Amino acid sequence: MQNPPLDPDVNDAAPTDSILTPYDQEHAVTYMRLLDADAEDADWQEVAEVVLHIDSEHEPQRARRAYETHLARAKWAARHGYRQLLRSGRPS
Repeated sequence: MQNPPLDPDVNDAAPTDSILTPYDQEHAVTYMRLLDADAEDADWQEVAEVVLHIDSEHEPQRARRAYETHLARAKWAARHGYRQLLRSGRPS
């Protein structure tokens, strides 16, 4: 398994599949950064700009949607998605 990129571009909305997707694997670091920011009660607009690279001042609706959907996906992956990784084992 390759290491995920440290700072990939994001879609306007995160996946909602009931399984981990290639997008999820590519954005694992992004998800961890979002979870850390959420735990620190960071301002969503700053997180959107720093982590998601979306200017919340110029694109407030896009930034908010991306932030909310990616944070929700990060929480899902932390609670449920990791189990799929454990069941599948280490890739060869």
